[in-house]
Amino acid sequence: SELINEFLTTSSVEQFIVFGFPGFQDHESKLLISVIFLIAYLFIWLGNVSIIVTFMLNESLHKPMYVLICTLAVFDITFSSITVPRALAVLMFDARVVSFNACFAQLFLFHAVGSSQSFLLMLMAYDRLVAICNPLLYSTIMSNRVILNQITLCWLGGFITPLIPLILALRLPFCGPNKVMNIYCELASVVRLACSDISVNTTLAFIIAMCTLLIPLAYIVYSYICIIKSVLNIASSEGRVKAFSTCGTHLMVICIFIVTAVGFYISYRIPGSSEDVRTMAAVLQNIIPPLLNPVIYCLRNKEIRDNFVKSVKRCKILP
Repeated sequence: SELINEFLTTSSVEQFIVFGFPGFQDHESKLLISVIFLIAYLFIWLGNVSIIVTFMLNESLHKPMYVLICTLAVFDITFSSITVPRALAVLMFDARVVSFNACFAQLFLFHAVGSSQSFLLMLMAYDRLVAICNPLLYSTIMSNRVILNQITLCWLGGFITPLIPLILALRLPFCGPNKVMNIYCELASVVRLACSDISVNTTLAFIIAMCTLLIPLAYIVYSYICIIKSVLNIASSEGRVKAFSTCGTHLMVICIFIVTAVGFYISYRIPGSSEDVRTMAAVLQNIIPPLLNPVIYCLRNKEIRDNFVKSVKRCKILP
């Protein structure tokens, strides 16, 4: 907060106005969008909390792979909770005003948790690589203690990644317009309001964002090439089907996260793209992956699905 207060002395802007969707400012449109967002947000909580509770209640799931899936559920809840409540406040209650400190805190958390999740997906690919290519050494290499340490590194790496863009953004003078053309505070939207040249800020932020997404993606592609080679050498067709099914689930999650995130960042680099398109890209990045991940894992992972049904019956929710 001392750093923010220091830079506030060079800026006349003390608060920002989160504008929302520029093309949908009528009451009916905002009500419809907010209802959709609210339902999606409730399902995000329901689906991911179900995975977390199922993991906690069943000791048979206390394995590295399921620790990672449970951690992904925590990421999904955290990531969506950083932005969706603010979006609902703007749409439903017209609560557009946000303080300078709160705006920068939100944009930092948004990029930090998003980066952490990207690193987690890379870690999940490494877990599958070891499990399929070195099954005899898996229990030694990927113990629960090791996986928890690696998850901690994902969190730390994610929170370190946006520090330089954040500090550079705080050094910019904000003296004029204060309308954030987005549904929440996000780095690119806020930096565009500065009263000085932002080319260094936008270029550096884009490079860091692409590295955070594409370096893990490159490793994931490499790991799955190795996995496919190893799976093709499995003698039994049942073993190949099981291996491809497990990896296919992870690949679906990766594709959803990477595609929505890359689409969001590239939308700012496309000349002439409308503010509504950029805002919608930002929203989809926060809603689609957390909403679909629990569905994908519950439908495609038999062990999670069976334990979830067992937990529900144990709690007498179903007859």
